[in-house]
Amino acid sequence: MRIAILDDYQNVALTLADWDSLDAEVRVFTEHIADQDELVRALAGFDVVVAMRERTPFPAALLSRLPDLRLLVTTGQRNASIDVEAARRQGIVVCGTGYLPHPTVELTWALILAAARHLPTEVQAMREGGWQTTLGTGLRGRTLGLLGLGRLGSQVARVGQAFGMRTIAWSQNLTADRAAEHDVTAVSKNELFASSDVLSVHLVLSKRTRGLVGAKELAAMKSTALLVNTSRAPIVDTDALLEALRQDTIGGAALDVYDVEPLPADHPLRSMPNVVLTPHIGFVTRETYEVFYRDAVEDIAAFRRGEPVRVLAG
Repeated sequence: MRIAILDDYQNVALTLADWDSLDAEVRVFTEHIADQDELVRALAGFDVVVAMRERTPFPAALLSRLPDLRLLVTTGQRNASIDVEAARRQGIVVCGTGYLPHPTVELTWALILAAARHLPTEVQAMREGGWQTTLGTGLRGRTLGLLGLGRLGSQVARVGQAFGMRTIAWSQNLTADRAAEHDVTAVSKNELFASSDVLSVHLVLSKRTRGLVGAKELAAMKSTALLVNTSRAPIVDTDALLEALRQDTIGGAALDVYDVEPLPADHPLRSMPNVVLTPHIGFVTRETYEVFYRDAVEDIAAFRRGEPVRVLAG
């Protein structure tokens, strides 16, 4: 059996799980392969591919060009960039792994605090010999808006409450009773955008949520408001966000996810003064990776026994 591990940017996969127990050839790809033809050549002859989240998409067109592939393991419990139905038609089993939600919650608050207190600017100023160059904004008494109040959004809400923030939320299926379970007030979509001082996105990407935050929604926000996205980039219209940032329609943005990843070096977001950016590291912790790769090894071993586990339904 030949196993390919994709997009191991930190080159840590082999140190975080017992790959030797599989008695197989394992190759790690640390550099992202964006070109499909190049990817097909790289994966030729591999029986198993381990994909890190959505870093490398597997649409039907790519899967059809990988005749040797029998098992595709994605880290996490879902992967919108894998055509699971197409894989099934080709006899490819797709399995997932466990996941830890709290690291993304922690990074959400790191971004909020960094943006509110202008930490990137102040850290750089300190490195250059400067001292106190900005005026930060406190969070106590401000309104935290959650676009989505599921497993992640509800945890973000609890931290906001600990900071003394008023917490409100909206999603298409959120009820007042469900919000009240988390001491959060359910509001209309319009009120969420109009009232939030910090608006944090915590929705799953779907046909209903793609482009949900567009020019209209951004125009409804306070001119001092901060938009935070640690969920999925296409939920927010990037062009509309860039225009809002250029025109100071909103106060700023803090982002961990992007339409194209890795984010191109010349992307305009990289040069916006009112944006805090991180390179999609919400889930990138040692603890999460240990779960990912440990479970990937278990998935492969179970598949070899003819008893696949954590099979994705599509």
